[in-house]
Amino acid sequence: MNADVLGPLTMFLLTLLIGLPLGKYMAKVYANEKTFLDFIMRPVEKLIFRVAGIDADKDQNWKEQMVILLTINLIWFLLGMFIFTNQSWLPLNPDHNPNQSPSQAFNTTISFLVNCNLQHYSGETGISYLGQLYLMFLQFVTAATGMAAAVTVFYALRKGSHNTQGNFYNSFTKSITRVLVPISMIIGIILIFSGTPMTFEGKQAMTTLQGDSMTVSTGPVAAFVPIKHLGTNGGGFYGANSSHPLENPTYLTNMVEMTAQMIIPFAMVFALGFFLRKRKMSWMIWGVMTLGFLLLVIPNIMMEMKGNPIIQEMGVDISGGNMEGKEVRFGSAASAYWSIVTTVISTGSVNSMHDSYMPLSGMNMMLGMMTNTFYGGVGVGVLNFFVFIILAVFISGLMVGRTPEFLGKKVGAREMKIAMIVALVHPFLILIGTALSAAMPLLTLDTLNNPGFHGFSEMLYEFTSASANNGSGFEGLGDNTPWWNISTGFVLILSRFIPIIGPVAIAGSLSAKKYIPDSAGTLRTDSPTFGVMVFVVIAIIAALSFFPALSLGPIADYFTMIH
Repeated sequence: MNADVLGPLTMFLLTLLIGLPLGKYMAKVYANEKTFLDFIMRPVEKLIFRVAGIDADKDQNWKEQMVILLTINLIWFLLGMFIFTNQSWLPLNPDHNPNQSPSQAFNTTISFLVNCNLQHYSGETGISYLGQLYLMFLQFVTAATGMAAAVTVFYALRKGSHNTQGNFYNSFTKSITRVLVPISMIIGIILIFSGTPMTFEGKQAMTTLQGDSMTVSTGPVAAFVPIKHLGTNGGGFYGANSSHPLENPTYLTNMVEMTAQMIIPFAMVFALGFFLRKRKMSWMIWGVMTLGFLLLVIPNIMMEMKGNPIIQEMGVDISGGNMEGKEVRFGSAASAYWSIVTTVISTGSVNSMHDSYMPLSGMNMMLGMMTNTFYGGVGVGVLNFFVFIILAVFISGLMVGRTPEFLGKKVGAREMKIAMIVALVHPFLILIGTALSAAMPLLTLDTLNNPGFHGFSEMLYEFTSASANNGSGFEGLGDNTPWWNISTGFVLILSRFIPIIGPVAIAGSLSAKKYIPDSAGTLRTDSPTFGVMVFVVIAIIAALSFFPALSLGPIADYFTMIH
């Protein structure tokens, strides 16, 4: 085995070893059972609820919880717009970064609000320290929002009939105090000892190894980066994101940040199994997700380690693989592994430049976002997969001539309609946005560095990233224009809240239905056979929706390269 492959393999196994017990712990947290952090965090939580006047023990139905979710998100949006359009005169701006334009502030605020972090600015010059701290706040609360929405589904799927599905405030607050903050502190300490800055001073003068003088941006980076990955947010403190040596100094920090991205998406799947006492079902879900992940990550590692044949024809040594746009301290294998992790999980952070990858590697990144179900973001990954479970249950029921049932509840026309809307809104937003951009060259042509097949890929990637709440980009695209800021901003809004409200509404509808005990004819939704069915449904929907667009972009780009 090539030694470079040991890094990605170790990171994956480490994630599984941490994710499984973390999932068991999170299930206890959300079930309000005793955990080892009670004596520290319970007084803090009680104080928060007392000051806010919240009754965290009151049961709420799914509609009440969604109203709360949308209301607090509106407040966060208005506050963000104020900060980013006025940051030049607000405090904590030692480098005197200017205000953002209204369209850029709209995109920035919405992007971080929906856990996407699609950055149409460079962190060092586009945001003040106050703005960075507010973005860090959003990275905590938006991750907790997705986790709390998933917990609503957990409560709804309990055995029996229920009119309430937990308490949003309780799940939201505990996601932060019991999960996000403690783990972020551990990661932050590792980063500080590895050389990541933690200061409120401005740019600092430094002398390079060549003896040149320069100024380097610093800031509260070590506080910002942990939640960036743990919450599958992905927004970089620096424009170069995690390829910047102060965000990601060493191979060790690369492993820590990679593992941090994956542990909560893994843990949420296992938490579902522990919470419902359906561990076999959680392993089925994890198995399907892992199969999809491996089908994307293995080819990417192989293609990037093989290198670019055109570069080789020029007489350049490619023994290190395709190293254009990659950091030597990470190498091609670990960079390729990150490229798929960050796109299937919806983190969107990068430790290399995706625009420089081989064409089919770029296609696999887009497929990870287009399917949007293999692990996925914190909380929302489970919600997205739940939609495909409902679709698979319905199709399987039709195939065997039985009324579709899931966990003892009949799946009816209402649930199917909602599931289809959620499943189709994702490709609709991606393809319509890309089509409009291609049809209006006056708005987009000047923003493309590559107007050919790769230029189309850049546009397709931008809307795919926005709709998947991912945030990464083919950065050959000059995206800080009113068109890209506003169009992707509206895609971000719709692609965040419809896929949250839809699955929660389905689960709420099932929750109130009469429970039907298992019988000899009950469809087993924890079996490998059903897992294959779910995977086929995901693959068919993705293939039928996106293959024509992919053939115009990365696939055409690939055939142009080999000829």
